Amino acid sequence: MMSDPIWQPLVEELARLQRAGRKAEFWLRDDDAVDPMPALNRLLDLTGEFAVPVTLAVIPALTDAKLVARLDEAPHATVAIHGWAHRNHAPEDQKKQELGAHRPREAVLDDLARGLSRVTGLHGARAVPMLVPPWNRIDAGVVSDLGSIGFAALSVYGPPKPASLTVINSNVDIMDWHGTRGCLDHGLLVQAIIAHLQHASDGEPIGLLTHHLVHDESAWLFLERLLTVTAQAEPCAWLPIRTLIGRRGGKGK
Repeated sequence: MMSDPIWQPLVEELARLQRAGRKAEFWLRDDDAVDPMPALNRLLDLTGEFAVPVTLAVIPALTDAKLVARLDEAPHATVAIHGWAHRNHAPEDQKKQELGAHRPREAVLDDLARGLSRVTGLHGARAVPMLVPPWNRIDAGVVSDLGSIGFAALSVYGPPKPASLTVINSNVDIMDWHGTRGCLDHGLLVQAIIAHLQHASDGEPIGLLTHHLVHDESAWLFLERLLTVTAQAEPCAWLPIRTLIGRRGGKGK
């Protein structure tokens, strides 16, 4: 790994952070979990091998006790709420949204309250009251009401915006959604991680976003190599989502 020209810049950046007495913190969010399919089993086995906590964004309307039984064997996995049914309610000429302003806000909030209740009922202490909106989109008015129905945190993609509850976003998505729909070029992903390491403020971890159901072999290879590099680097830590929620609780950022 040390001689791999793609990964060497990250190895060097992590070494620089270590010399400076700084830490490199990461967290992992994987979207669209429903059933213990082979791809999910592969993700759980890989993250379990490296003892990396993973937050699974679970679709409440589509999941059941089969996922519960599988995750009973994966103590490093936590579940968040991924909307209600991952169903698009936007017109064809607009970007897909389940939690937009296309329906009465009360209907959207009812769906989310039902989703939180279902996931918590199934998974108990494994569930965290964090909402991961499908397609990473949610109406600002809905965000302002999330606390009133039991949510403590929100996670979308990109730079966080001010909100009435804790926001813990993903900021490195490994998939090339607008191109090949496979994994992005590994070199570009490495450079993105380095950029976040160099510009992140204290206490801001790198949020890696994955989608196990659509991973190609390049995506699995990237994830394995990243976990290998970070496991070998002294200043690296992969944080559980509960740690991040507790660290930022009540700050809304």
